[in-house]
Amino acid sequence: MAKLKLTRERLDALRAEAKALLEQQTRQVLVCAGTGCIASGSMKVYEYLKAECEKRGIEIAVSLREETHGDGFHLKKSGCHGFCEIGPLVDIEPLGVLYTHVRVEDCDEIIEKTILGGEVIERLLYEKDGQRYQRRDDIPFYKNQQRLVLKNSGKSNAEDMLEYIALGGYEAFEKALFDMTGAEICQAISDSGLRGRGGGGFPAGRKWESVRKNVSDVKYVVCNGDEGDPGAFMDQGVMEGNPHSVIEGMLIAGVATGASEGYIYVRAEYPLAVARLRTAMAKAEELGLLGDNIMKSGFSFHLHINRGAGAFVCGEGSALTASIEGKRGMPRVKPPRTVDQGLWAKPTVLNNVETFANVPGIVMNGADWYRSFGTEKSPGTKTFALTGNVVNTGLVEVPMGTTLRKIIFDIGGGIKDGKKFKAVQIGGPAGGCLTEEHLDMPLDFDSLKKVGAIVGSGGLVVMDEDTCMVETARFFMNFTQNESCGKCVPCREGTKRMLEILERIIANEGTLEDLDMLEELANTITETALCGLGQSACKPVLSTLKYFRNEYLAHVVDKHCPHCNGRRRHLEINPELCRGCGKCKKNCPMEAISGEIRMPHTIDTSKCVHCGACWGACPFGAIDAIEEED
Repeated sequence: MAKLKLTRERLDALRAEAKALLEQQTRQVLVCAGTGCIASGSMKVYEYLKAECEKRGIEIAVSLREETHGDGFHLKKSGCHGFCEIGPLVDIEPLGVLYTHVRVEDCDEIIEKTILGGEVIERLLYEKDGQRYQRRDDIPFYKNQQRLVLKNSGKSNAEDMLEYIALGGYEAFEKALFDMTGAEICQAISDSGLRGRGGGGFPAGRKWESVRKNVSDVKYVVCNGDEGDPGAFMDQGVMEGNPHSVIEGMLIAGVATGASEGYIYVRAEYPLAVARLRTAMAKAEELGLLGDNIMKSGFSFHLHINRGAGAFVCGEGSALTASIEGKRGMPRVKPPRTVDQGLWAKPTVLNNVETFANVPGIVMNGADWYRSFGTEKSPGTKTFALTGNVVNTGLVEVPMGTTLRKIIFDIGGGIKDGKKFKAVQIGGPAGGCLTEEHLDMPLDFDSLKKVGAIVGSGGLVVMDEDTCMVETARFFMNFTQNESCGKCVPCREGTKRMLEILERIIANEGTLEDLDMLEELANTITETALCGLGQSACKPVLSTLKYFRNEYLAHVVDKHCPHCNGRRRHLEINPELCRGCGKCKKNCPMEAISGEIRMPHTIDTSKCVHCGACWGACPFGAIDAIEEED
């Protein structure tokens, strides 16, 4: 894209040109280029399709400005479709055909029968209960969703900025920059009811307005893309599949608050997200949408990326800003709040990836449009990472207030192997367990708070009837204790004592006094820990004690848990079934899985905590639970 002095008129002309080019694309082949599908070999499929078509003399275009004629088509790397376990995915338009589990060996047949012949290959379609689905949006997993943030993910080229512009990209920024004041933007965000999607659910408009009113020579906009919860990958999907939506949301926040500098803090385990963001930023700078005096408006905004080192505590705002500053990522006492003294002690807007990605739609379509989704006090949609003992795992987006039953059974397809639903852990290590009695409860910020749980960043780990809930609590406490920054005594020492008690109970060596001590410690830590992560660290223990106390008593009184059944279990990967896709390795929170791509992987049983994240992620049924006598 040639460097030019961008003006509003030139951006409008470029958008019109881009829309016209997109409308001319009568034939498209979109290969999923999300992390999950790449791990399964989607880039090999992409490269083979490209090379083979060129070999056959079939004209191919890989960017919006390239034209094709005759049998030619556009070959694109799309963002994550969400249904990772059936990948690699290939979407062929305008036929509306979605192929699943595509291998290089399938490519010749796809070229001959579908791309050239318009014929559907039945064996590559998604199948459920004997029915095959040709179109993506007819598959129950997609049909029951409402996608706003993920609207273009999987349906557009994740690496082509011109295509984002063709789909209306940066139109909201243009409106905010030229047609709205900072106060009007903040009011629109407030009126929309947008609440932070990083876990706390704090009203975004109120936060922005506080920063706008602060008088300072420098202000900052910071995007939290750390996402450290085990099994969570919502923000990853947005950054990989639609990075410009995050950048545009941050630009609008800059205009609204008077900030001229922005930072995106991304966990180092997301190399593809970092690469896509860097590409998007470079193209935005080249076009003139980032930098000095943007579109001759007098507004300047410079954006930077910081890679986190994998510390869970850096998901907390003050720890995150400390990490950007080059200090050890540790939370501090509040007040002062981030809106008053955030990054380098300057007023700072700090929201997560999904929050910023919602902003362009609100500015462009209005607060009432956004409020038409979700509930009165929790408007909009929410992305969730659905994992565990559920048939369909993946990334989903539904209106706030959607019930667990719809997510787990209608979208997720129910519990694996026909077993009964037992519980779901929501909100990660800082969340709580919900049970069968909560299946029809609306998932929104306030409803969850009433039952001792939180939305969190959006992780949903489903558990079946065979799950030991005491072991579940021990797993999350082990994670939290390992990730504690150690700054405050309640979290550093309290979680360690709680973990020791849980270890005794799991070993059938606990006492009734241990249960009382668990509750006392949990309540003390909740009330006295320094940061929000420490204050919510005990929710998994408290919720399992509340809803599954009988299982604690089985360990403590009977010295025999019906779910552990006097046996120890360890997980093994069957080398004959493992195809080396790497999904299990990516989802393992303990880094217990090793192996090279396309080669059988192995599990280090000394590190494995039996959380089941790998089992839920494996699309080939290669992971077995092996029981041993105690």
